[in-house]
This record gives sequence, structure tokens and C-alpha cells, in this order.
Amino acid sequence: MPSVDTKTPIGWIGTGVMGHSMVGHLLAAGYPVTVTTRTRSKAESLLDAGAVWADSPNEVAAQSEIVFGIVGYPADVRDVFLNPEVGVIAGLKPGGILVDMTTSEPSLAVEIHQAASQRGLHALDAPVSGGDRGAKDGTLSIMIGGDEEAVHRVMPCFECFGKTIVYQGGPGAGQHTKMVNQTLIATGMIGVCEALVYASRAGLDLPTVLKSVSSGAAGSWSLSNLAPRMIERDFDPGFYVEHFVKDMGIALAEAKRMKLALPGLALAEQLYLSLMAKGGERDGTQALVRAVAGLSGMDWN
Repeated sequence: MPSVDTKTPIGWIGTGVMGHSMVGHLLAAGYPVTVTTRTRSKAESLLDAGAVWADSPNEVAAQSEIVFGIVGYPADVRDVFLNPEVGVIAGLKPGGILVDMTTSEPSLAVEIHQAASQRGLHALDAPVSGGDRGAKDGTLSIMIGGDEEAVHRVMPCFECFGKTIVYQGGPGAGQHTKMVNQTLIATGMIGVCEALVYASRAGLDLPTVLKSVSSGAAGSWSLSNLAPRMIERDFDPGFYVEHFVKDMGIALAEAKRMKLALPGLALAEQLYLSLMAKGGERDGTQALVRAVAGLSGMDWN
């Protein structure tokens, strides 16, 4: 299966915080892109840049050889790809490839792969990590499951918005790997928040503290990229709290199915749920510091 060139028509569904930048990279590389998203106004700048609008996922698919989707929740993924009337599988021609880049359920990835195979299509689950900045900079980590042969064909597109691109195995393997990623982030975020709360109560200058700890053994992506936002009280979303809660719920459900105890992940979910209970579901995940600080009677607003 040869790799795509920049004349290959690409379809894209979902132009939110992540998808908008990713489509921009494809357009900049010269690919013809047909897009649809729930709110057309979110795609207007992409249309101005040369993307073509379609009214539904199957209309996108009818104009494309490869269709990417990055939406919100597993229910959205199911509707986008499996809806028998307006879904991608209903509109994509045999031999086409569909790529779900949403963080979703491994079992749903398997279901989509099976449905696609029955129609002579190839399916990949390829969730990403790196947040809004990774999407803007084209440096995302992409974790891929599904048809390995299809990965080689899609690779030039992946390289437009990703730097670490790894094939993990069969259908659902990409989603399982993303659950590993989210588990690492969830428990690590607690440590970042607790450290900043400690430093604040001790009277230290927080940016100066970061200079000492960010490059040593305690360093992490969250510490380098999100701790400065916490210090600045910048809670604009690179990744929404409500979407992270969704991801943790998927990981905990998978852990339960596999008879695994993951207490750190469960604690992180509870702390994030406390943010949602106070109306913070559309904040960025760095808003966790508010919940951790609040446990000690500190106001981090």
C-alpha cells in the first residue's frame, strides 16, 4: 500500500482545540482537506485557508481517501464513524482509511475496525498526546493501533502534526497506550500541584523554584508546561477538565475489567470531579491546583 502524496484528498471531522491546528498543518503541507465540525464557525479560518466544507461525516468521506476524526466522547466517535446514515463508514469508498484520533474506548476501536473491514476499509485508532501546544507546534505523540499496512500509507499525514509516531499493535492498542499515558499524567499532576502548594505555603518564589526542579530528576512535561500556567493563574484549556475526566473513567473501567487496582488514578479522578462540581469542566487540566490548594484552605484563583 503506497504512502499518500499531497494530492490525496483528506477528510477531517472535529476542529476543536486540537483538530483545528492539525488541519492547519495538513493545509500548509498542500493536502486538499474537506472538513466538518459541530459548529461551522470554528472551521471558518480553515475554510479561509483553503479547506472545503461538508455538512456531515459521510459527505466528508465521499470526498476523501483518508478520513481523520478527533471529537469529544466515545458516543461522538460512535456516531461519526458508525452511524449507518451519516457516518464515515457509510460514505467512504472501499480501500479508504479512517483514523480515529480521539481518546476513546479500546473496545470501540475494535468495533470500528470490524465494521470497516466488512466494507473493505482500513481503520486505525491513533490518539495523541501533547496538548494544544503540541498540536500547534506539530510535535504530538501519536499512538497507533489497527492495520499496520495502513499506517505506512497515512504516515506522511501523521508527520505533519506529530514527532513521536509509534505503531503499538492491532485494533485498540493505540487506545490502550493512551490510557497508559493518561494514567501517568493523572498521578503526576497531583505531584505537580502538591509541590506548588508546598512551595507557596513555605514562602518560596515559585518561578525560581521551577528553575531548580524542572531540569532534575523531578522534571516532567506537566511540570515544564503546566506548572507555569498554574503559577500565572492561567486556566485556559489546552485540554479540558471534562475530557480528562472522561479519559480517566475509560482507564478505570478498563482497569476494573482487568482486575487492576489503580488507587492513584482513582484519587486523581476524584479531585478532578471536585473541579467539575464547582463549574470547572471547561478549564484546562492545570486547574487541578485549585482543588489541591483548597484541601489546605488556600485560594488559588
